[in-house]
Amino acid sequence: GLWVRFRVGVTARVRGLGLRIIKQTCVRVCVQEAVCALNTLQTNVSVLDQVQRERSELPELQLQAMRGFLHRTGLTVDKLDHLNIIHVTGTKGKGSTCAFTERILRDYGFRTGFYSSPHLVQVRERIRINGQPISKELFTKYFWEVFSQLDATKDSHGVNMPAYFRFLTILAFHVFLQERVDLAVIEVGIGGAYDCTNIIRKPWVCGISSLGIDHTSILGNTIEEIAWQKAGIFKPGVPVFTVKQLDRPMTVLQDRAKEIGCPLWVCPDLEQYESGAGPLSLGLAGQQQRCNASLALQLSKTWLQRYRQSGDLSHTSLTSPLISLPLSPGLEVTEWPGRTQTLRHGPVTYYLDGAHTTGSMQACVHWFSQEIQQEESSNRSPVIRVLLFNTTGERDSAAMLKLLEPCQFDFAVFCPNITETITENNADQQNFNVSVENMLTRCLDNQISWQSLSGTETKQGSESELLIKGRLPLLAKTRTHTMVFPCILSALQWISQGRDAVLAAAGSPYLPVQPSVTAKAEPLREAAQVSVLVTGSLHLVGGVLKYLDPSLAS
Repeated sequence: GLWVRFRVGVTARVRGLGLRIIKQTCVRVCVQEAVCALNTLQTNVSVLDQVQRERSELPELQLQAMRGFLHRTGLTVDKLDHLNIIHVTGTKGKGSTCAFTERILRDYGFRTGFYSSPHLVQVRERIRINGQPISKELFTKYFWEVFSQLDATKDSHGVNMPAYFRFLTILAFHVFLQERVDLAVIEVGIGGAYDCTNIIRKPWVCGISSLGIDHTSILGNTIEEIAWQKAGIFKPGVPVFTVKQLDRPMTVLQDRAKEIGCPLWVCPDLEQYESGAGPLSLGLAGQQQRCNASLALQLSKTWLQRYRQSGDLSHTSLTSPLISLPLSPGLEVTEWPGRTQTLRHGPVTYYLDGAHTTGSMQACVHWFSQEIQQEESSNRSPVIRVLLFNTTGERDSAAMLKLLEPCQFDFAVFCPNITETITENNADQQNFNVSVENMLTRCLDNQISWQSLSGTETKQGSESELLIKGRLPLLAKTRTHTMVFPCILSALQWISQGRDAVLAAAGSPYLPVQPSVTAKAEPLREAAQVSVLVTGSLHLVGGVLKYLDPSLAS
């Protein structure tokens, strides 16, 4: 009898385990199906130019189309008013500002929603509840609710589905309303005036982070034109805060604020805030984060004042007065991966920053130089510096590489934003907006630019060799101190040379390399410390984090 009961108990436990495994497998399969369906909304390479022309010629139609998509899902702009939105734009630091703001208000006991872009590893990162990406179950549930409604209301031509970013914006609004958040922090995608997030009619407060030159084919070629676009999120009577700007874009912001009828304030330096606890340590590294933190404090303070005036605080678990002191402990514990982030894996240290404009690259170089100086001052043994770099779109790679050249890298490694050459189970990081050939060609161009800057061109007539024999036809030729790989994983495995335990856990080298290429990595194997700066693209940083921090992919 005892044996029978024991056997039954074990059987029950085994069955329970089996059910959990089946459930986990189903969730994983279902979310992959949803992401694959989402990827069908990416703009195909062959029509991308036409779409960009239409966007620049008739930008006002973008918001009109967005309202139509919203209506087809059962949402209206009136419903969005209930989200108590904080709307943030800018060229540099808008994501970090949003992360600071969300954390401050979450620490006050509010249920927060946070919509950002792009994602690093999984698309669910773009839509967060209380600081965490929504679960696979919730993503799958809400994705199909929105996708099915839009698919069922397509016109007879079958072309009336929103593009990738529009769909995710609608999905985020749907999730936040269904999950009954107290507030939503919304990061603008590109620009402001005609960005699809700008269907928001009544945000509670708006913010503008540092302005610079980016997305010129959409926003304009001058800083004044870009400032005009960013100021498009201003709404009558809604307070706006900005970090300190250069005179020309600041004049544009002031003129737009006067025209639209909204108050505009410039945030003070973080050092001007009163604090009885001494200098404030931020959760995000880098001097540039201090102005982002100041902007976040003003956005949070204004939102809390508005909430106190218009709502009942009794349902929240407030543990301190409403910003009685301007500084918030939330600033010290804010996390925002991929931005001035350091990961130490034994003898290999990775410095990750998704800088992708000349302005943000200047800040990245300053941060990296300070970090590496501290690292090397405490290490008397040889230290090897490695750059892992890529860029996308219309960005000026040569200008950014010129800023990086003084960092005195021993190796410069280039690869496209492809995590691995086999795309199975990698739907979250697939990009159909640019061809593989174009991505690899860009890497080769970046290599040539670096060689020109650092004077490492090979001698005329020297024999060239392919990095990965028998693989992609555009694989780079080996040059002194420079390498090009076909994917992120192969680049990381070559850089780490088996010395990173986390990366080594992934198995044997993903792609075999020729002995001559392996021999060039001898300094990487012998150095006491290898310092790797990963920069130029948030997509590149995300692909790297997939392997360096497996928890982000789980």
